[in-house]
Amino acid sequence: MQFQVTEIELDFDDDSFPEVDADYQEKVTDECIGQIWEACDEDDLIEEITCATGWCVKTIDYRIILN
Repeated sequence: MQFQVTEIELDFDDDSFPEVDADYQEKVTDECIGQIWEACDEDDLIEEITCATGWCVKTIDYRIILN
């Protein structure tokens, strides 16, 4: 299935990583929004985004792209 992310919040407050500035956070977030992601379901979508960005997903909204 194909998903297009419309809104996303990533967990930049994770204590395992050093603090990142607002410009970096905005850049990473903007790279996710609007992008088409290939995944089996919502859980797989979240895993794909986490792997691609290196940050856990807090919240996500998306639409399914029908072919």
